Amino acid sequence: MIRVVIDTNVVVSANLNDEGLPAAILDLAAGRRIQMYVSEPVLAEYKEVLNRPHLKLTPQRIARSLSVIRKTSLLVKPTKTVTAIKLDDPDNRLLECAEAAEANYLVTGNTKHFPKSFRSTIIVSPKEFTELILPFLAQFDG
Repeated sequence: MIRVVIDTNVVVSANLNDEGLPAAILDLAAGRRIQMYVSEPVLAEYKEVLNRPHLKLTPQRIARSLSVIRKTSLLVKPTKTVTAIKLDDPDNRLLECAEAAEANYLVTGNTKHFPKSFRSTIIVSPKEFTELILPFLAQFDG
């Protein structure tokens, strides 16, 4: 199964718009077509950002989204501290999670903040991710 870590900006986009690639990616994870990985720091960031007032997400929507993520994701406990990204330190928590999960992909709307890859993880946009994995998933739908 494809192992993936999903950046907070993709989770936020999916919650703001039920249509589109971020929502489709979270649906794939919720349906266990891909395996999403999280860590406690990543979950904490999801919660903090989703609760920002300017996003105007209801507490029920946030709770439902976080509940689905917790139920359908695998929790990893990173053991190494990463400092690869100087611009936005919380992005390092995603890399730590990806490394602990041995993730194939880290999906982010901010690919410019990340290297092209980190250890064995390829960093891709939601569009790149769907273009890469949909043909692979289609093999198993027939």
